[in-house]
Amino acid sequence: MRIPLDYYRILGLPLAASDEQLRQAYSDRIVQLPRREYSQSAISSRKQLIEEAYVVLSNPKERSSYDQLYLAHAYDPDGTANARVALGDRAQSNHGDPDTQSLSIEISPQELVGALLILQELGEYELVLKLGHTYLANQNGTAVASIGNNLASEEFLESTESPDIVLTVALACLELGREQWQQGHYENAAVSLETGQQMLARGGLFASVQAEMQADLYKLRPYRILELLALPLEKTAERRQGLELLQNILSDRGGIDGTGNDESGLNIDDFLRFIQQLRNHLTVAEQHKLFEAESKRPSAVATYLAVYALIARGFAQRQPALIRQSKQLLIHLGKRQDVHLEQSLCALLLGQTEEATRVLELSQEYEALVFIREKSQDSPDLLPGLCLYAEQWLQHEVFPHFRDLARQQASLKDYFANQQVQAYLEGLPTDAETTHEWAVINRQSFSQPQTNNLRQRSHSTNVAQQFHHSKTSDPELPETLNHKRPEYSTSSPTNSNTSPNTHSNGSARSEIPTTPLSTAERTAKTTNHNLNGSTKTSPPRQVKKRRKRKTGQPVSRERTPSGQRRTFASTLEGKTRLVWTVFASLVGILVFWLLVSTTFGWVKNLFSPAPSLQGKQLFVQLNEPPITIPDSNSKLQSPEGTLSEETAKEVIETWLSTKAAALGVNHEVDGLQDILVGSALSQWRLIAQQERAANRYRQYNHTVKVEYINKAEIYPDRAVAVATVKEVTQFYENSQAKKSSDETLRVRYDLIRQQGVWRIQNMAIVY
Repeated sequence: MRIPLDYYRILGLPLAASDEQLRQAYSDRIVQLPRREYSQSAISSRKQLIEEAYVVLSNPKERSSYDQLYLAHAYDPDGTANARVALGDRAQSNHGDPDTQSLSIEISPQELVGALLILQELGEYELVLKLGHTYLANQNGTAVASIGNNLASEEFLESTESPDIVLTVALACLELGREQWQQGHYENAAVSLETGQQMLARGGLFASVQAEMQADLYKLRPYRILELLALPLEKTAERRQGLELLQNILSDRGGIDGTGNDESGLNIDDFLRFIQQLRNHLTVAEQHKLFEAESKRPSAVATYLAVYALIARGFAQRQPALIRQSKQLLIHLGKRQDVHLEQSLCALLLGQTEEATRVLELSQEYEALVFIREKSQDSPDLLPGLCLYAEQWLQHEVFPHFRDLARQQASLKDYFANQQVQAYLEGLPTDAETTHEWAVINRQSFSQPQTNNLRQRSHSTNVAQQFHHSKTSDPELPETLNHKRPEYSTSSPTNSNTSPNTHSNGSARSEIPTTPLSTAERTAKTTNHNLNGSTKTSPPRQVKKRRKRKTGQPVSRERTPSGQRRTFASTLEGKTRLVWTVFASLVGILVFWLLVSTTFGWVKNLFSPAPSLQGKQLFVQLNEPPITIPDSNSKLQSPEGTLSEETAKEVIETWLSTKAAALGVNHEVDGLQDILVGSALSQWRLIAQQERAANRYRQYNHTVKVEYINKAEIYPDRAVAVATVKEVTQFYENSQAKKSSDETLRVRYDLIRQQGVWRIQNMAIVY
């Protein structure tokens, strides 16, 4: 059979190669060996072809004739020239006669594996598949059809007569798959790898090569998922395959934030970034189904994403029942962390305006609160700013993460004007049970550290690694203004300890309108006024409206009948006497307890006096400290223990002092490794070394104020701190003062705890 090879390609030489280059290439090719899985006969066949090429090209006469043939083919590739070259005795051999038309060489069947090996080394993977398929099909005596460039027929896969050829074809599939992977054709790469693996598996051959292919398939899965799900929505079969692959990965890992090994090579942080990237290719319905199922593992991250999907779908499709469902998920999240902002927004979408403003005041989301209060300056409540924030939040932080909502406009006015929404909000139950439930959760959530897990906001940058979590609330509005505030979930870029603002509602109680309005109408009117710039709306007035329900509707908090009020008035005097009696009893018990404890202490000291001090006492001098004070020139130590704002400030101050020393006149570069790790360490070490080499140094004066810290509950050894740093710098070059600068920067520090010590992993200026 003929193989499309020429002698120059076999040796890897150009046409103008010298004799020395020819000898060196021959030596290198002989020394190089294929994979250890090949048999000795395959290695010998390859060596024989290399030697044949060397013999022809090392003979000046034969090389001259071969060059003429080579050039004739180069200038007449279609074979119209009838150039023939006599190669002496080798022209009569069965395997040395070159084809004048295609520069192919004729080989015996025993040399096929060697030729395929050389073609594979040259990167001719498609040609290897074609020739290998033809040979194995002829061996089986059957014409076998190939699927594309990959052989998938039963006869071909079951052929075990030539293990070396099967191995060569399988390795061609492996290399072709990797090449397609590098080119970004992930699904084609998977098909190539699966074909090669199936070939070897059918014959039970080369388990190590099968394992290598399977490892590549596992690593390829995330890329395949992104490619398949990015296809148009009309490609339902392909996108369904992508979702199945995603389910397989989640099962292997044990959930989005699971610790199982899916062989993809992605750690938890990488996988979370993958999920965030994946969300942009999924519709709101697909995310709803996926993350709601994952949240039942349970998974905190999946719960957040499910809340977002429910709110987005509920708002976009005018289904407030989904928003109410997301509230149930937030109830559990509120037990562990501050999610009040999300809850406030959901209460607003469910028409619970007073509850929304009350819960908002419990939030610690500093930037969101500043925005809302700024937009509500001329209003007696926070409702105008909250409505404006809700629209922007939906438009810029929720919708962009859903494929089918990315270009949809978020309008509260249209939402509340929808008849289906109005009907649902009118049918919501009363608020008594809801208020009690949220009050209990409020107490529980504030008894634990508040953290924001994967909930960061950015209004100006593309947040590829940030999960935004929606907010929902129970569909019940408290009827009285003195109930405890229900707890609602929040998602915002900062987590600041600002105290909630309290609004006085007593003066507004006299402004109760006499005409009751429905929940949907009332909320829609509020929204319209707020969005149009009016600030005349009063939440207490709306709360009073909500109390006026239809007579046929059950109300859990009915007013006390007039007969009961008269009974209460008649017994008021007796109850007052009872209160004074109880108070006097408590005072008497307290006085009695003080007398008893004082008497007991006096008797105890009388019979068991305190022992006098014995032995050598502690010697403290005024001119010497009782403990050793560290030298001022010693290295600063990074703080240990739990990260608080004070600890974060110490870490940042340690870094700034170390930076001043590293870039100072003595260039103490070694101190950087005591406070920095990772990319930050390598970056600042390089800067310090460059400054020292250029004979430059700086003098700093720093002032630090920590704005907030953000700790993730599932990553206790990682945190983010944002601080305002005032930096005064004097630059020197060759010991001469140059320019100076005075800057106030807002810097984000990524902190990591290693061996109990907090260090800085990365830092960036934020605006």
